[in-house]
Amino acid sequence: MILPESNIWIMAQPEQQAREDIDRLLVAAGWRVFDIAQANIHAARGVALREFSLESGYGFADYLLYLDGKAAGIIEAKKQGATLTGVKAQSGKYAQGLPAALPAWRRPLPFLYESTGIETHFTNGLDPEPRARSVFAFHTPELLVDWLRYAGNTGSDPGVAESVPTFLARLKAMPALVETGLWPAQVKAIRNLEQSLAANKPRALIQMATGSGKTFTAISFIYRLIKFAGARRVLFLVDRGNLGRQTRKEFDQYESLYNNYKFGEEFIVQHLTGNTLDKTARVTISTIQRMYSMLKGRELADEDDEHSTEEIESLFREPEPIGYNPAIPIETFDIIVTDEAHRSIYNLWRQVLVYFDAHLIGLTATPNKQTFGFFNQNLVMECRS
Repeated sequence: MILPESNIWIMAQPEQQAREDIDRLLVAAGWRVFDIAQANIHAARGVALREFSLESGYGFADYLLYLDGKAAGIIEAKKQGATLTGVKAQSGKYAQGLPAALPAWRRPLPFLYESTGIETHFTNGLDPEPRARSVFAFHTPELLVDWLRYAGNTGSDPGVAESVPTFLARLKAMPALVETGLWPAQVKAIRNLEQSLAANKPRALIQMATGSGKTFTAISFIYRLIKFAGARRVLFLVDRGNLGRQTRKEFDQYESLYNNYKFGEEFIVQHLTGNTLDKTARVTISTIQRMYSMLKGRELADEDDEHSTEEIESLFREPEPIGYNPAIPIETFDIIVTDEAHRSIYNLWRQVLVYFDAHLIGLTATPNKQTFGFFNQNLVMECRS
C-alpha cells in the first residue's frame, strides 16, 4: 500500500536526516565513516562504524569510534528534535558492551557522544567525575588520541615526557597562589575562578570595577592555567582593535610571580590581525568580529576591526549562523576569556563563544541580566570599587 509506505518514510525521515548530519560532521572533523559490511578500521586515524553489534544484551551502537585501530568511543544517534538530556545512560551502557575479543584503548570506552546532528553532547570518561557537556560538533581524532596517550602514559612513551592527567584533573591539584604584587580583590578572583573550574563549571563571570586591575588579574590566571593546569591554548577576546593592542602590551609587560620571566619569554602570545592562527601560540588575542569572520571563512576589513561589536552588529540585518569550519576545530582553545562581557556578545557574537569546546570566563565592570544568564549565574568575583 502506498499510504503505509509513505507514512513509514515520513516517520523515518527525521532519524535518517540526523544520521546524514552526523556523518557530515564526522567527515568534516577528519573521521572516515563506514557501514559495518565495508568496515576498515585502519583506513584512517579515526574511523566510525555504523550500526555495530555489541555483546549479547547490549544491542547495537549507532556508531562505534576507532582510533588508531582500537575502539575508543560511542555515538548514540537520536532523531532531530529529541531531548539529549538523560541519553548518557544509554550510551554509557553501550560503552560497556564491546566484545571482549576486540582491541580497545580502555574499558568501558571513554568517549561518549549523543547527537541529533544539530545538537551534540559529549562526556570525557578520562575526567574525574565526568559530566556531559554540549559541544558544537565532534572532536578531531588527533585530539582524542592525544588525550588517551596522556592519560595512559606510564613514562615508557618517548613522545610523552611524563604521565599527564586531564586538564580538569590538574585543576584539582593546582599549586598555591603566590600573592606577591596582587591586590586582595585579585587574589580572591583568581582563587574563586580556579575553584569554579575545578568544580567543572563551564562558565564563570568576574565583575571588577574599572581601575581594579581586571586585565592583570586575567593574565595572572591565564598564566597559571597554562603553566600548571596544562591549558593548551587560550583565546582572549576583545571587541575593538585598540583594546587588543592594549591587552598585548599588558601581556608583554607581565612578569611571572614564580620565576621572574616575562610572559612572552615562556609562552608565545599572538595578537591576531590577519586570518592565520599561530598554532604554536599559547594565547591568541582577537576581536570577536575577526574570529567570527575567520569561522565564516571570510576576510575582515581592517576598519571593521577598529569598530566596537555593537557598531558592527548594526550592519547585519540577520546574523548568519556559523557552521563547522574544519580549519578551526572546536578544540582549538581550552579557555576563552571575553573582556567587557556586558557588551553585545549575546546575539551575532554569541556564536563565537559557543563554537569552541572551551571554558568561558567573562570579565566586566557592569554586568546586566543577560550577562548573568549567559554565565549561568556563576559570579565568582564581585568587586564594585
